[in-house]
Amino acid sequence: MTPVIIIGAGIAGLACARRLADAGMAPVVLDKGRGIGGRVATRRAGDLQFDHGAQYVNVHGAGFASVLDGLENAGALAGWADGTGRKHSVGVPGMSALPKALGAGLDVRQNTQVLRLVPDAAGWLLHLADGTLRAESVVVTVPAPQVAALLGSGHPLVAALGAVQIAPCLTLMAAVAAAAPFITRKDTDDPLSWIAQDSAKPGRSQGHGALWVAQAGAAYSAARLEDDPATLTASMLQLLCDRLGVSPATVTHASSHRWRYARVTQPLGQPFLCSDDGSLYLGGDWCLGAHIEAAWDSGTAMAADLLARR
Repeated sequence: MTPVIIIGAGIAGLACARRLADAGMAPVVLDKGRGIGGRVATRRAGDLQFDHGAQYVNVHGAGFASVLDGLENAGALAGWADGTGRKHSVGVPGMSALPKALGAGLDVRQNTQVLRLVPDAAGWLLHLADGTLRAESVVVTVPAPQVAALLGSGHPLVAALGAVQIAPCLTLMAAVAAAAPFITRKDTDDPLSWIAQDSAKPGRSQGHGALWVAQAGAAYSAARLEDDPATLTASMLQLLCDRLGVSPATVTHASSHRWRYARVTQPLGQPFLCSDDGSLYLGGDWCLGAHIEAAWDSGTAMAADLLARR
């Protein structure tokens, strides 16, 4: 019997686990993927790398500011001027450095998918693809639309998720052997609503030409969500070449990624949901908003509530 199992090693899950570990507990974090961090991610293709999820992190609250200060002092975070007069913080050497630093020393088990959660006399039974685990308490930090598959559509907490809305986002990663006309370009009315010269971020390799990340807007992402990878890449690459004013012949690498649950457009409006007995928590960025700090706030709040009940 494990005291606390956290499902999902995104920022919310890692923040929750870190707070519990700092209080002397030994939470177990399960994630179905090969990496941690969720959308705070870096994709590698040979010698190339792209921040294909969250592009940067900003801070508003004192608690998260302290976390980022610690990451910066450890060399995992640095400031990035995006060419518009704004300055953001980015992971070094990639955005994945943030979750790696947050998860250091935690018991994180990757490639472990939870299929179903069933309450039992001692807490919860977790059905995995290759066995079962038991936990006194479970913290679920998967995207809100995926919760019903774990708990069943009739669970009382699932009904509260109906108002949460999350939009998809399609991402293109490209290496272009041509001069870069800008560092970033943001236009919410354009099919490519965000274009960033990823190789201009601090700590990135400069030996492969300009590396670009382009993220599609809401309408384009919804319309093309089910395109096959080759079709999607070709479509987005033509748009990127047009915006950069370059020939497709200058492109040396191109690939795409679909984030099915990327942008929180209607958050829950509170840090988390919890069962009456305090044995089940639901949280994530979808509780508070579409930014990394929202995920950290939700995860930290769940841990604080769980500790207060013990």
